[in-house]
Parts: sequence; C-alpha cells; structure tokens
Amino acid sequence: MIPLDRFSGHANLYAQYRIDYPPDLYNYLLSFVTERRAAWDCATGNGQVADVLANSFDQVDATDISETQLILAAKKPNIRYQLSQAEQTPFANQTFDLITVAQALHWFTIDAFHQEVRRVAKPGAILAEWGYGLVKLGSDLDAVLLDFYRNRVGPYWDPQRVHIDTSYANLPFPFADVQHNQFTIHRNWTLDRFLNYLRTWSAVRQYIHENEEDPVTDFGEQLKAHWGEGEREIRFPVFFRLGRVMDEPVQ
Repeated sequence: MIPLDRFSGHANLYAQYRIDYPPDLYNYLLSFVTERRAAWDCATGNGQVADVLANSFDQVDATDISETQLILAAKKPNIRYQLSQAEQTPFANQTFDLITVAQALHWFTIDAFHQEVRRVAKPGAILAEWGYGLVKLGSDLDAVLLDFYRNRVGPYWDPQRVHIDTSYANLPFPFADVQHNQFTIHRNWTLDRFLNYLRTWSAVRQYIHENEEDPVTDFGEQLKAHWGEGEREIRFPVFFRLGRVMDEPVQ
C-alpha cells in the first residue's frame, strides 16, 4: 500500500501554524523511560517532537514520508532525519529505547507498524502514541466550529479521521503495562492565527483542491464578531497511550 501524504503541499504552513505539545506530556512520557540512548519519532512532520526528545536522548532518529516536511524540520546535531514509511524502516533490530507517534497513527497500516516497532525496539522499550481532537473555542463558538468541521469540510476528511474522533479507542495496542492519559494544550491566539491553523487541516486542503476556493475565509467572517480584535484562549484536548514492548504481543 502506498502511504498517504497529505502534508507536503502545505509543509511551510504546517511548520508555522501546527501546535506543539505541553511539557507535562513529555514529563509523563519520560518518567517511563529508563535508558535514553536512542529514540525514534515516527511521522515526525515538522520535527517538533524530535526537537524536544533531542534534549533527553543521545540520538534521535526521525522519519516521515514527506521530504518537504523534513527539509523544514527543526535541526539539532543529534537528530537524524530520514525518508521512511512507518511500516518498513532502515533501522537495525533492537535499536530504540523509545518510539513516539504524534497525530499520525491513524494514517498507518497499524498491524504492520506495530510489527516494525517490535523489530526495532529494545526489549522493554516504550511506545507512545498520541493525538489531539477538535479544538475547543468556548461555549459561544464550539457549535459553530463543529458545524464547519462536520458539514462544511466534513466530506473532505479521509476516512481515517474517525480514529481521531474516537481517540484511537478502536485501534489495537497489543503491548504490556498500558497507560492512558489526557492532556490539554492551552493557547491564546488571534483570529488570524486560528484561521491559519485551520488551513493546515487535510480536509481544508482537499476542499481547496476540489473547489478552488478557501472555505476558511468565509468561516472567518462568521467568527469575527465573537472573537474580537485580540487574542482568545482556546484548548486542544490531547489523548495519549503508552505501552512497553515485550517479546510477544499482549492478547
């Protein structure tokens, strides 16, 4: 199966306007990792997770199927970027102490990816998979945003998007010592900043491609009266799961 690349065409926009993750998520994750020699950030995108992991690991390998994304990714001496599918990588057996996937698992062939994780992970290594759902704007705007999400651009989401809406609950995770957690990303954004974030949505990019118009422009006009001229606090709900990679899958 040819992997889906939904982000090369707007990699610069993605690098500027996608969100990063809160320190408490990384603190929680790293509390489970004893050896910190090598980490793999799979589907690294703009390298934001790899950039943070590089502060704690001797070496970070970060892979993606988008060469354009990798060119724009954060650079550090101990981060090595490579073009690679999630399900088949160039790494040696039993290489990594930690493997991470942020907001990308739903694009993978899950069983094949987890098989590759077992091959390249050291015994007892940690696998962490997480993502974030629909942003919360506040009681006065959440219903308006939900209508845009479901109805205006809803038909343009790939089928895999359902796994974000269900917080990966229906995706297998056959690992040991499984932990689940939730985090919240708080941001204070202007309306313009928020609209540019919406333009990174794969459904918005597909809408623009098929209709040759930007649905975010009209939506922004709807929001103006409520948003005001300054910044508004918004929240992104993050779902998170973590497990330990043992010799055999957990049934």
